[in-house]
Amino acid sequence: MKTVFVVGAGPAGMFAAQKIAQAGHQVIILNRDIKPGGLAEYGIYPTKDKMKVGLRKQFAKVLALPNVHYLGHVCVQENGCLCIDDLRQFNPSAIVFAVGAQGTKKLGLEGSSARGVYSAKDFVYYYNQLPPFTAQDFSTGKRVAVIGMGNVAVDIAHWLLVDTEQKPDEVIIVARRGPFEAKFDQKEFAYVEKHLDREAFQAELQRIQPQLASVGQDIAKVAADTFPILAKPDTEQAGPGRLLFRFLSSPFSIHVDADGRINRLRVTENVLLQKDDGIACKATEQTADLDVDTMIFAIGDVADPSVGLPYGKDTYLINPDTTEPERAAYEVFDDRRACAMEGIYVVGWARKASEGLVGIARHDAEVGAVHVLKYLENVPEKELLPVDEIKRRIEAKGVRVVDKTDLEHLAKAEEEQARTRGMLWFKFSDDDAMLAAIEEQREKSAAVAGS
Repeated sequence: MKTVFVVGAGPAGMFAAQKIAQAGHQVIILNRDIKPGGLAEYGIYPTKDKMKVGLRKQFAKVLALPNVHYLGHVCVQENGCLCIDDLRQFNPSAIVFAVGAQGTKKLGLEGSSARGVYSAKDFVYYYNQLPPFTAQDFSTGKRVAVIGMGNVAVDIAHWLLVDTEQKPDEVIIVARRGPFEAKFDQKEFAYVEKHLDREAFQAELQRIQPQLASVGQDIAKVAADTFPILAKPDTEQAGPGRLLFRFLSSPFSIHVDADGRINRLRVTENVLLQKDDGIACKATEQTADLDVDTMIFAIGDVADPSVGLPYGKDTYLINPDTTEPERAAYEVFDDRRACAMEGIYVVGWARKASEGLVGIARHDAEVGAVHVLKYLENVPEKELLPVDEIKRRIEAKGVRVVDKTDLEHLAKAEEEQARTRGMLWFKFSDDDAMLAAIEEQREKSAAVAGS
């Protein structure tokens, strides 16, 4: 039996671990967070309990495998408690990085560091209670601009207009392209469609009608193609907040008030172009100002360079070998030595930043795991330290490592909190609170066992 480290416990990490463990190898999962799940735990909308519960059950089955070990609260980064060289010193047969796309694309605009300007990923982590984001300032004001027109942008609008306590007066979806290029799913938009200001939406369609017509797009077909709410009977707007759209617009500059908070967003007005492969957009010299006090940008994710893997443009480098491209696509490539890094692989969103949903990440991880298993067939078994000794050495660095038993204690503590508070579910939003709850449950279990 050979031992594989899997770094990351999101969907890709958990399903890669399962595939490798079911083949008879020992797997040690190293996770930055205390709880496993990654974006499945901290990225899916808070009220989508059925989806989250289903994934938690699948992850529990993975952790229940006797040859799968879990070491949570362990940060693998160049400046973390463990770096890649530290992992190698433990002598695993292979290392699989399934750390997701932890970085975010930057706007590159003056004023991007102003108060009230947030990346969508960080904001989603905040309202999903991922430490340490819950302790940071993600305050929103009365007029919020959300940059992007995909499901993440709609989820953020959903949170702001429906579920947060301090609701804004307006949420403005700022889209680089037009209404026919909307990328969100209708089932997601259904949560916020009653907040759509139809009169303002029709005025916006009239504003961009010449640009749409120039590429053969007819605003009369918007209802049938991407905004079916327009074909439904007009009902009273739900709640105080209204949803607006600003199409064919890209952020140009951010202006701040005397307190350093955004108070105005200047956008470039775009035009659409017909190209062989579809519709493209191009910036013009025309600009417009939007008076907003909050801006959340959902423009895509990138791999995190601080992990320490060789890094290219927005992603980790993979082996360019064309003799076996399917295998090479999962091997990490050392560009300084011009060769693949022996026994080091990358899977899931860490390989292709946030491509597809959870099912896509799972498939990619399982395909990557097949190549890891083929690699393991041809390497000798290495002498590895016992898992308890690895845990002890990490804890010697001042880290409180969380294992599978600890996760059971944490789950009991959260169940107790939910019952006490009369809630369907409860989640601790602070690492220290989680660790304290684990210790309390540990003491309770020890007392019951000793009685």
